[in-house]
Amino acid sequence: ALIARREEGKDKGFSLIELIVVVAILGILVAVAIPVFGSIQDTAKTNSLKTAAANGATVVASQVAQQATDTAIGTALTGSSSADYTLAVLPATGITLNNYCVTATATTTGALKGATAAKSGPACT
Repeated sequence: ALIARREEGKDKGFSLIELIVVVAILGILVAVAIPVFGSIQDTAKTNSLKTAAANGATVVASQVAQQATDTAIGTALTGSSSADYTLAVLPATGITLNNYCVTATATTTGALKGATAAKSGPACT
């Protein structure tokens, strides 16, 4: 009788059971999606630090190729830092194309807070 009434067009809409099933399915989807989005954000933070370290290594290589002094290399690297991370190069003196390692470290106030440091360069281990 219920199906016959619906087919006649007298009852329109959804039953309470149908609505509860839809809400339960949406709840399950949200419960699965939240952890996935959290790990995506952490991966993005880590990749951002790796990119910053790689860019810093490029800056150092460019300065060494231009035969810049150690002070000029440090100044160029400091200029490449941002509010989210700081860049440092080792060794501090005697930098050549084969012996430097640039480290990008997240600051405590930036968007990368909690991310680990990343290294780039030929002398990084």
